[in-house]
Amino acid sequence: MKRAGRVVGLFLCSWMVAFHSFAPWGFYAHKKINQLAVFSLPIEMLPFYKENIQFITENAVNPDKRRYAVEGEAEKHYLDADIYGDSAVYTLPRYWQDAVALYGEDSLRAYGIAPWNVERVKSQLTYAFLDKNPSAILRLSADLGHYIGDINVPLHTTENYNGQLTDQVGIHGFWESRIPELLAEDFDFFVGKAEYIKNTQLAAWDAIIASHEALDSVLIFEKELNRQFTQDKKYSFEQRGNLNVRVYSKEYTMAYNQMLHGQVERQMKKSIRMVANFWFTAWVDGGQPDLNELLLQPLPMLLDEEVLEGTAPIPSRSHDH
Repeated sequence: MKRAGRVVGLFLCSWMVAFHSFAPWGFYAHKKINQLAVFSLPIEMLPFYKENIQFITENAVNPDKRRYAVEGEAEKHYLDADIYGDSAVYTLPRYWQDAVALYGEDSLRAYGIAPWNVERVKSQLTYAFLDKNPSAILRLSADLGHYIGDINVPLHTTENYNGQLTDQVGIHGFWESRIPELLAEDFDFFVGKAEYIKNTQLAAWDAIIASHEALDSVLIFEKELNRQFTQDKKYSFEQRGNLNVRVYSKEYTMAYNQMLHGQVERQMKKSIRMVANFWFTAWVDGGQPDLNELLLQPLPMLLDEEVLEGTAPIPSRSHDH
């Protein structure tokens, strides 16, 4: 088992370096979203989550690691809504069983199941609270934060997920990784206290709709900006490990962020608020257990065990290249 984990880990590291790209929302952004969501929780939840904030933060990226090691993981991160028609985000069945009855499970999984998966993981977290299982609570909280972050990314809602259909290859990592990594330290991430959500499944769809409605701006503004920059100004080189890799220049990144009027900041902020709201809602629906009692129990290992299941990389749609 340990050897399998090392094999997968080495593959992932080499893959990330070889393609000079970023993971969806970027490891930095996913970790930041989970970390900051902790501080929006009510006092009844805050001590437990704050005590385990390292786990919540570091394991925010586990679903991305599983994409290439666990079958059935990749489709949980996106929804190619435009496959179903121009207005699909408004008309697709909101509940999984209704969607399966209409399209069949295989077809749904072929084009992504992100909003339905968010509700599935929220339900699992609710049961973890009911069972007062600290390991499951932390693991599922970290996972749920990741999936919620993903549905707030416009490029996770389209078949043109990396600009490959509009001659904009690389825009996925540019929008969700390069901008946060360069500019997020100046973003305002104050979101207030977590609130209860009456219907989390519909809330997930509201996020998908808002993300998809922002998609045109993501693509059109980058096209326009590309015409204003020569290639030597659009890109620069940075040291990544032992490699000198090509990245979008700071000037190009700042100009794009300005054209988007802070869209990335808004979507990150929305993700933070939504993650805290979902954690809080799951806790309430799970009977509002006393989490202070769970602080006395052994902490889980920092490594997600599911990452170790695969012994070879599983082919998966890549968002970044």
